[in-house]
Amino acid sequence: MKFAALVVALVGSSLLSAQEPAPVRPKAGKVQIFKQSDLKPGMKGYAWTVLAGNEPEAIPVEIIGILKNQWGPNQDVILAKMGGKATRTNVAGGMSGSPVYIDGKLVGAVALRFSVFSPDAICGITPIELMLEVNDFDNSRPLDARTPEKAVAQESLSVPSGILAQVLSAGASANVTSGSTMVPIETPLTFAGFHENVLREFSPLFQQMGMTVAAGGASSTTLSAKPAPGWQRSLQPGDAVTGVLVTGDMSVSGMCTVTYNDGKHVLACGHSFFNLGPVDMPMAKADVLMTLASSFQPNKMGNATEIVGALKQDRHSAIMGELGSTAAMVPVSVKVRSFGDNNAIRNEKDLHFNIFVHQKWTPYLMTLTLFNSLSGLNDFADETTYRMSGKVELDGQPGMNLSTMLASSENPAPAPMLLAGWWGDKFNRLFLNPVSMPKLRSVDATIDIFPERRVASIENAWIPSSEVNAGSEVPVKVFLRPYRGERLERDFQLKIPAGLAKGEHRILLSDADTLNRMQTVAGLSARFIDIPQTVSLINQERSNNKLYISLVEPRPTVFYEDKTLPSLPPSVMNVMQTGRTASRHFVTSPESAVEQGSIPFDLMIEGSYSLRVTVK
Repeated sequence: MKFAALVVALVGSSLLSAQEPAPVRPKAGKVQIFKQSDLKPGMKGYAWTVLAGNEPEAIPVEIIGILKNQWGPNQDVILAKMGGKATRTNVAGGMSGSPVYIDGKLVGAVALRFSVFSPDAICGITPIELMLEVNDFDNSRPLDARTPEKAVAQESLSVPSGILAQVLSAGASANVTSGSTMVPIETPLTFAGFHENVLREFSPLFQQMGMTVAAGGASSTTLSAKPAPGWQRSLQPGDAVTGVLVTGDMSVSGMCTVTYNDGKHVLACGHSFFNLGPVDMPMAKADVLMTLASSFQPNKMGNATEIVGALKQDRHSAIMGELGSTAAMVPVSVKVRSFGDNNAIRNEKDLHFNIFVHQKWTPYLMTLTLFNSLSGLNDFADETTYRMSGKVELDGQPGMNLSTMLASSENPAPAPMLLAGWWGDKFNRLFLNPVSMPKLRSVDATIDIFPERRVASIENAWIPSSEVNAGSEVPVKVFLRPYRGERLERDFQLKIPAGLAKGEHRILLSDADTLNRMQTVAGLSARFIDIPQTVSLINQERSNNKLYISLVEPRPTVFYEDKTLPSLPPSVMNVMQTGRTASRHFVTSPESAVEQGSIPFDLMIEGSYSLRVTVK
């Protein structure tokens, strides 16, 4: 027995001595590069990645060969097989960027996998030489940038918001790649503070852009984009890194792995985040909760923590960030108040968060966060009305004041989604103007929720006589039909302008949409409208909780940028038509509606009604 025990001990010690020495974790600083031309099948090394917590682990890697031109012309991918714990987890979302070393030299970053149902942990490695080219084209913006409006939309619902139509239609498309194809590893997009129904509505949109949507736990709630103390020592090779789209009471962040850190700049992912080109997105550390093992969609689950810098490049072969740099974000405050049947506030919540600044992403994130602010409320009901007011402060420009009212209806899109789409479209108009980029200082919104459908349609109107005198006051009575309620009646005095021409005219009683329509079309058709004109147009839009009284004359109106020119003489119209060019476009209407006043309601007003009068 003693001899047998001694033999076992000797065998165990010989096996231990035969094992390779434990690999040393890579650190920030200059490294030697293992050239792609020197790689041979069967070579072995290690990939470093975080599977749980914040300490990376060494995963054995064996080189299989080179996939020629996989990324594009003269852009190869190194094919390899992962061992160790990766045989259980497979090549998981979030492993993108995991640095691969052979003999202490950096080969590249784990970046691709077989799309679905591969039993082997086969990965594609982006060569480090290709990743180092990420900064060669600082100012170019890729044509294939992945932004929400480029998501495939097979069917669009008939709703008033372009942003909303994209979100709703994204679920109609299923883009599943063949299981035998090497594809970039999906970037886990972690949502914290978001309700399940919000993720269900928006996840198809992100999935079409190669992002795996995952609910997160308690992430960082900091409202500052400034780097946290100790940023100088953060994001070592193999650490998890996140790009932050939203932070605060709700957060959205995309996670991958750091490949290289030279002490100031970091390379990560081994493929693009959104392929936006030059960006200025907050960059943060991350904790990995767990790595979900799956042959279909393995994925890391984690949370963004402290912001330590900013992403500066988002290219097809890597993302590049700068430690210690600060990326601007838009501070947003949302107050949601719930009212009871007695019009008293029974519940209230305040939300504060920051949003990543980008001309195409910011409007969508505004839509997403507002919809989330209204979701998951205990006081939600089918018969609900939402009254919203908002204020947007801009740097060096006049601010925007917004207000609207929306009620539940038979529309297939719920009222909170319609309201979020209306809100997002205002920022879409700001950020997509072709002249200059807006700088938002702050955004504040207040939404009041009422437990009934507050809608009224204009039914008819009455005046004592259809013949009137210029300069006189005419009594007008208007009738409105509310949803499931008694008919409403309002009386007012209409002043007929002293200079109004003799002949036939119309008294128009209308909702806001009727008066806004032509002006909105004119603003959208202007090719070179700048920020001040865009803000002016948005501020001129009428609120839909008022009934508007206008006098309509049979004389043309010209809508040009943010200006309305009513009752123009034919001679002036001819001069304007002569000076019209492709860059100086305007919209005309055969009539001029001059607003004379409005009647406020605590209802959403719909429809219009006309009274014909003759000025004697």
